[in-house]
Amino acid sequence: MSRPPIDGATVLLTGASSGIGLELAKLFAARAKVLVLVARRKDRLAALKAELEGAHPSLVVRVEPCDLGVPDEATALVARLEQDGVHTDVLVNNAGIGVMGMFDKADLGRLRAMIDLNVTSLVALTHACVRGMVERGRGGILNVSSGAGLTLMPGFAAYVGSKHFVTGFSEALRCDLSGTGVTVTQVCPGPVATEFEETAGNFTGMKVPGFIEISAAHCARSAFSGFARGRAIVLPGFVMSVLLSLSAWTPRWLVRAYTAFGARLLREKEVAKRASP
Repeated sequence: MSRPPIDGATVLLTGASSGIGLELAKLFAARAKVLVLVARRKDRLAALKAELEGAHPSLVVRVEPCDLGVPDEATALVARLEQDGVHTDVLVNNAGIGVMGMFDKADLGRLRAMIDLNVTSLVALTHACVRGMVERGRGGILNVSSGAGLTLMPGFAAYVGSKHFVTGFSEALRCDLSGTGVTVTQVCPGPVATEFEETAGNFTGMKVPGFIEISAAHCARSAFSGFARGRAIVLPGFVMSVLLSLSAWTPRWLVRAYTAFGARLLREKEVAKRASP
């Protein structure tokens, strides 16, 4: 598959206000012509716009504050851009959230909001942008999935399901677009030092070991490098890349067994937390 057109491109990047998205914005800024930053937090986007335009005077940065979890917001966003003559060459689907906790105890509204953002808006944005890419014979899509999209995680049933969708969708779409000049890359990181744990609701108090967790900058560099080379999948971080590769060869019954063991421990912690004053 061909490599994506990054130099002089118009790049649409979601989830740009923090974490992996913010670091990706800095990397794309060095090579893109137009960078469209999308997130809910307008103040953070404005600060990032000023920083990037100061560092790259020829770069045009457009800020689009919106909540992609709202139905039809993704297609409305692309329609606004197209109306203004802004045609996306590279789409980075980075926006996403997680919900931690046992599925039977989870709030359905939070689960729906997560699926709307992780799955529905990603598909809608991709569908809205890819037609023009195919017509122009060039383009690139970078989907930020998760290591959870390649294996199982206790206490994250719906999140794991959403990321398995992103993984399967990305790989199948890459095949669908073969020969069109449009490339698709997915990045599947393990634990990254971002706001994810806080927003997901980590009730266990447990911390990810330092030798497994990587920085957002590290993850972004790996994702950007793999995307620029047209790779199908990127596994950032040496330790997680080894673990995820081994998981692919591990018998599925064993993966289910150790995930179930972890889930029982989490359920005990969740019950204890609810019982405590």
